[in-house]
Amino acid sequence: MMSGRREGSLFRVTGSAFRGSRLAIAVGAGIFFGLIWAYLYPHGFLRSSAPNYVSNAISHVSSQVHLSCESAEQVNQLKTELLTLSATNAKLRKQVRELSLKFQQAEQVKDNAQKQFLTLGVQVKAGSMGTVKSLRTNPMVLPDESVNPKLAKILQKIAINQELVVALANSNVKEMLQVWFEGIKRAGITNYLVVALDDPIVEFCKSNDVPVYRKDPNQRILSNLRKTGDNHAVSALKFEILREFLQLGYSVLLSDVDIVYLQNPFDFLYRDCDVESMTDGHTNMTAYGYNDVSDDPSMGWARYAHTMRIWVYNSGFFYIRPTIPSIELLDRVADRLSKEKAWDQAVFNEELFFPSHPGYEGLHASRRTMDYYQFLNSKVLFTRFRKDPNMDNFKPVVVHINYHPDKLPRMKAVIDYYVHGKKEALDPFPDGSVW
Repeated sequence: MMSGRREGSLFRVTGSAFRGSRLAIAVGAGIFFGLIWAYLYPHGFLRSSAPNYVSNAISHVSSQVHLSCESAEQVNQLKTELLTLSATNAKLRKQVRELSLKFQQAEQVKDNAQKQFLTLGVQVKAGSMGTVKSLRTNPMVLPDESVNPKLAKILQKIAINQELVVALANSNVKEMLQVWFEGIKRAGITNYLVVALDDPIVEFCKSNDVPVYRKDPNQRILSNLRKTGDNHAVSALKFEILREFLQLGYSVLLSDVDIVYLQNPFDFLYRDCDVESMTDGHTNMTAYGYNDVSDDPSMGWARYAHTMRIWVYNSGFFYIRPTIPSIELLDRVADRLSKEKAWDQAVFNEELFFPSHPGYEGLHASRRTMDYYQFLNSKVLFTRFRKDPNMDNFKPVVVHINYHPDKLPRMKAVIDYYVHGKKEALDPFPDGSVW
């Protein structure tokens, strides 16, 4: 009995010890697996699978701010690069235009030199039909600065490629002169000069940063101008003044002040003749010449006589090169105007076109008629262009208000029409003038 109780007691102790060791094993296993879990999933099981909205939002906002700042910087950088490229592009366009003009002039000089060599050099036989070319551009004179040293210094600073625009003005045309030089500046023309015939115009030009040269005119013409205020007196004077420019070796684009400049005329000249002039013609026939038939019925079979006709060159806008025939033309016109009561434009054309005949030796000067669409007179503008929808987008080089006495208001209307795009600006004016 005693032994049975001891065995049962031993069994109980052994069972209790066994249960305690199982618990210890379970706890140890739990700790062991916990350590493994902690090692494998340091941020927790739920964290690894569930999205962290706060963290993602902060990351997204930070990214957007960074991108926004980066985009703003890129936009500013692109704007800067665009401005730089635009400036470079404008400079390149200007250089291309200048190079193109120089190339054109070089080709003209080369062609003229070849013709001069063939004409003035060793005698040669004529080539086959269609291959011969006569000399049209006479040799330029040697410059003589002793003629007018003061003017020579001015022209050295102003002229480009030995050429410039020249206008004569006195106080009678002050308002038109302002419209004139504003158009000159707007067209980007820098080689121009105003020949002032009185001191107020000198001061007016200087106050507007306009190149000016004070000329003391012929006393006879000046006296007549003061008495009559006649613009024809100024027109007569210009032929005497122009001579000095040519003697100094400069080509001159002579301009009246009733002209609106819309483009640079030097980009549109040919420079292949002694005189290149605007025409008063208004069609291809009247501008460039036509065969006009005169009818005399009393002559029977020979009643029809053919005549060659051309409308006159405008003496208020022409390009003249420093050649002997050009200077002779100026001398002839100035001489006749000093002795005759005549219109300078009529004399200018007579001396330029009349052929040699008994008792008269004609002038051997070459001449070219300017494109009357580009160098536009006011007859063409007001009778045709403003009424033609096909001409809405056409921009002439200059517009000369030569057909109308109300010059200033029409000049301003031309600026509104072509510069400011006011297509109704020309509507109030009649085709012609109101007497």
